Amino acid sequence: MTDVTFGLGISTSATPGADPVAEARTAEELGFDFVSASDHLHGPNPTYEPWTMLTWIAAATSRVRVATRVLGVPYRHPAVVAKMAETLDRLSGGRLILGLGGGYSDEEFGAFGLGSRPPRDKVDGLEEAVRIARGLWSQDRFTFDGRLYRTDAAVVEPKPQHRIPIWLGTYGERALAVTGRHADGWIPSLGFAPPEQVVVMRQRVLAAAQDAGRDPDEITCVYNIDVRVEEPADDDPGMVSGPPEAVADQLLRFVSIGFATMNLLPNGSDRAEQVERLAREVLPRVRAAI
Repeated sequence: MTDVTFGLGISTSATPGADPVAEARTAEELGFDFVSASDHLHGPNPTYEPWTMLTWIAAATSRVRVATRVLGVPYRHPAVVAKMAETLDRLSGGRLILGLGGGYSDEEFGAFGLGSRPPRDKVDGLEEAVRIARGLWSQDRFTFDGRLYRTDAAVVEPKPQHRIPIWLGTYGERALAVTGRHADGWIPSLGFAPPEQVVVMRQRVLAAAQDAGRDPDEITCVYNIDVRVEEPADDDPGMVSGPPEAVADQLLRFVSIGFATMNLLPNGSDRAEQVERLAREVLPRVRAAI
């Protein structure tokens, strides 16, 4: 029997009336397993910084896990993120999922004075970030001499009370291999990796894990999905939509290709209604079928 878990993407909007904490509390009450937030700091639309927002959410909830979807590595030095992660995981009672990505928007990094990074640096930086976090969480004094990042006898105390899961949002061949070698989870998005492509990409992740001597079953495959419950269905190929039974059938299809964890992003201005419909009309159908 496959265990299926569902996350809910919480909007980082800071416009009047936005209440991410209330939305997360509702997600917890409705039975979602985790909530997540994206990491885009630059732009004219008012937004919250995701780490700070998720900290408030963790303090206001008791069961639901909190996930970064995903932190752009160039924004924060990996050693600092490792310390931040241990603190939030400890204070939340072990509920953090640390999602990391190489960062695809050079415009955002350039605007913040961080320069632009070629694809090689994004992938290498991502791998170094994971290695630094794992080293700091496990070794008394950790020295790392990477191509992009370094630590010198760095000490992070206390150590994590358990293995903090690291999920990577990756797509290219080198980045998929990094995921297979080092990550606890892989979280691609439907809009960037439709089913016919994501199956092939998933096999590359699992093959890289096996080549590294890991058990591929240790990697949680998570599909990030824009979704809307409505009738009739929208014809956008980057979104799952339709009446409840049709949406449930599409989600079951994703389970059948290896994605037993799904992060749902309700589409449209009626977010509260969409979250309610997903929880009460769609997810029970998926769970019952499994």
